[in-house]
Amino acid sequence: MPLTEAGIYAAALRLIDEDGVEALTMRKLATELDANPMSLYHHVPNKEAVLRGVTRMVGAQFRTVTLENAPWQERIRLLATDFRTLAHRHPELMAYSFSHQPDFIQPDDPFWTALTAIVAAAGVAQSEVSEIAALMVAVVVGVLGAELNGSLQQWASLEFPGAAAGADEATDAGRAPDQDHMFRLVIDTLIMGLEGRLAAGRNGQGAGR
Repeated sequence: MPLTEAGIYAAALRLIDEDGVEALTMRKLATELDANPMSLYHHVPNKEAVLRGVTRMVGAQFRTVTLENAPWQERIRLLATDFRTLAHRHPELMAYSFSHQPDFIQPDDPFWTALTAIVAAAGVAQSEVSEIAALMVAVVVGVLGAELNGSLQQWASLEFPGAAAGADEATDAGRAPDQDHMFRLVIDTLIMGLEGRLAAGRNGQGAGR
């Protein structure tokens, strides 16, 4: 079968899912494709280009349920949950993309298209839609990155000064943080923040710059 960019990216994704980004090499990729390593360079210039292509391929495959008649809050929750599902489907790639590819989300990506549409439907001024959406992406990506690399669980397990000792402490000792609950918490916090901003604007309290 002749080599194609799509075939190269698909093979690279399989290798990344199995062994991680750092283990991917052009030689391993060629072996996976049963091809001469030099032949890959007719389609992709280097490993970095392969990683960008794989990320774009995965991003273009993002799908979410469309709920135009649902409240924008519910649409945000569903969109964020579906994005998290995608991140956990390809954790090695997504963790790398979150930390090494600031341009991994493009204007025509399904996720960005859906998010900006929801933010606009919420009542955000057109001039601020991209800014609000970008801040939401930054928060969600930050949380997911920490979730994928284990930092979130470690931080949530830390004791804090002044924590009350007693029966509750004994009960909770050693319990793993509920990351599903924590993700819902961060999305609810984002939603409440936007609700407050929109309410302030309606009440004439100045939600602008």
